[in-house]
Amino acid sequence: MSKKIYSPQNDPDYQSPFIDEDRQEVRTMADGKEIPYRFLHGGFRGTNVKFLFCFPLRESYEGRFFQHLSPFPGPDEELASLKKTGENDPIGFALAHGSCFVESNMGSGAVFGKESDPTVFYKASAAVAEYCRKVACELYGEHRVYGYVYGGSGGGYKTMSCIENTSAFDGAVPFVIGSPMSLPNCLTIGAHGVRLLRRCWRRIADALEPGGSGDIYQGLNEEERDALRELVLIGCPPRMCVTFGGSDDGSLPVLAPVVKAMDPAYFTDFWTKPGYLGTEQNGSAVRDRICLDTKVLGVGILSEVDEAAGAGPDGRNGTDDAWQKMLKDGGNVYIEVEQVPEGEDLYLKGVDITFPGSEAGEKHLRLGRIEGNRLIPGMTYGADDIREVLDAIKPGDKVHLDNSDYIAIQTYHRHQVPEDRSFHAWDQYRGEDGTPIYPQRERVISFGFTYGGCGSVQDGEIQGKVIVMNNLMDGDFPWQADWYRRKVEAVQGDQKAKEMFRILYNDNCPHGDVSETGEELYFTSYLGALNQTLLDLAAWTEKGILPAENTGYRMIDNQIILEEGAEKRQGIQATADLTIEGERRKRVKVGEKVSFTVSVEVPEKGGQLTDTEWSFEGEQDFPVKGGEVIQEVAVDGIRVYKVKQTHTFAKPGRYFGVVRVTNNRMPGDDYTRIRNLARVQVIVEDE
Repeated sequence: MSKKIYSPQNDPDYQSPFIDEDRQEVRTMADGKEIPYRFLHGGFRGTNVKFLFCFPLRESYEGRFFQHLSPFPGPDEELASLKKTGENDPIGFALAHGSCFVESNMGSGAVFGKESDPTVFYKASAAVAEYCRKVACELYGEHRVYGYVYGGSGGGYKTMSCIENTSAFDGAVPFVIGSPMSLPNCLTIGAHGVRLLRRCWRRIADALEPGGSGDIYQGLNEEERDALRELVLIGCPPRMCVTFGGSDDGSLPVLAPVVKAMDPAYFTDFWTKPGYLGTEQNGSAVRDRICLDTKVLGVGILSEVDEAAGAGPDGRNGTDDAWQKMLKDGGNVYIEVEQVPEGEDLYLKGVDITFPGSEAGEKHLRLGRIEGNRLIPGMTYGADDIREVLDAIKPGDKVHLDNSDYIAIQTYHRHQVPEDRSFHAWDQYRGEDGTPIYPQRERVISFGFTYGGCGSVQDGEIQGKVIVMNNLMDGDFPWQADWYRRKVEAVQGDQKAKEMFRILYNDNCPHGDVSETGEELYFTSYLGALNQTLLDLAAWTEKGILPAENTGYRMIDNQIILEEGAEKRQGIQATADLTIEGERRKRVKVGEKVSFTVSVEVPEKGGQLTDTEWSFEGEQDFPVKGGEVIQEVAVDGIRVYKVKQTHTFAKPGRYFGVVRVTNNRMPGDDYTRIRNLARVQVIVEDE
């Protein structure tokens, strides 16, 4: 390895740390118990860096810290996790396991972490880590202080950057990670798929349900089939179609203006030059485009907004909500206009509201929804203050509604084919001779996005042990963890990679790092698996206890396919197979007692089955607990269970029986519950 590894001890910017708060606090754990801890807050003089240390009591301290990196740092990011509670609380998890919790703003002086020198993210993180070690020795006496860095999504990039470019960390857990080709491409293809498949996503989801046809293309027209095929070939899990009905396109509204600033000509070329979707006269882009001039009739307030409601540090630092800090609320106001877009199935996402020729000048808003002839502004990146806009416009002013840019960006990925052929998801955009089939932009901007977000582009030169965790229900494409695995193996060699690196996949888990996903019958939380992985990383590093082997999987056409059964799949998540009297889909009668059986296999490093919870009629809280254990055996370290439960349906209809199973290495520990799901379909008919 030839590159220079950063050490903050030699950096003059980080030689003057200070502590400005030092006090005893009490943290409520996930089980309701309270644990005292020492709260320290500080920074480095002459920099924007601020940090938070939460140290456990001396008698429970085990000589380590876990340092969390947020996806989008901001000036007060070191305080973001203080608001977390229950299973979502990383501070509680760390304290409960004898560890210090560390968080910083990574040197960012602004929300979104936009920096002229993005290497500050890993440099500041490393400086905070080394200072934490010094403080730990002052508090507990001289000792070896182990340090582990972890983060998801954008925080996963920063985690990889820290473990590849600094000597400050003994290990890392990057989770739900992307590759250098992720942004903005995962978001653009996702938005394109949602737009074109918005009329048929239920049909696709039904094909994938237990007892469904399995043919996701059945009943789709040519345009829809092409859109779905493109989405699947670039790596989006087909099961994600179940989310398309309420999709918000993730952080694309935040990144789209950045793309326009980097490549403004694209947004004209898209509508004017051959080879771009916008020039296909009968294509979806033209049909869904809204470009309408109207006039202001008046403005008003729907209801007053409590400005104090969001006071205090912004606690949104998760993989699915950190980017929302960049959005401004529409303010619950309306603009009444002469004319609004008309037609069935209008595509109203990404509609910019501007006021050409008015006192509002260049000010703009983003449309949230339309009520009658009222435009209700929504959450917008880069929008102007809503009250200032209202004060600047008056009846008779021109209003322009336009979603042209938002539609244009949705196929940007087609024009970003990388030279590096290791990104196989872009093979669909190459001809037989390997050259791109679509016009290409002057440069592939994804690598710039990656560097700008973490200060480096992943190179596989890890400086400590790494366990990567990704999920199969992640709209940011699970194959990207496999790409990083191959990068590490290419650099380190197979043997060294085995000594330093693991990759784990969780089935039925989404992108968001939350205990409740909001769609509990389709997704389940991976927080317990993440926490257990952090503990496994510590045991591997500190005691030489080997973690679980890599999850067994195959990659076919950029789709990650997990091996069947715990013996081949390994990892730490149990497998779950649910049937109704041996079937995946069954017809029963009203009043008939129906028997459900789940077969659970817990891998060697997964502990034991601790909970079985059931939902039979759409309940999100799994009201039926437990069941009759009809089998429990251990074979070669794998625990095999069969649990039976019954239910009687009182009304005819289509139902989905869902079981949520939990395995745990440490039964009773609320922070290490590893979950999985299984579903069956029940058609209930009249007697």
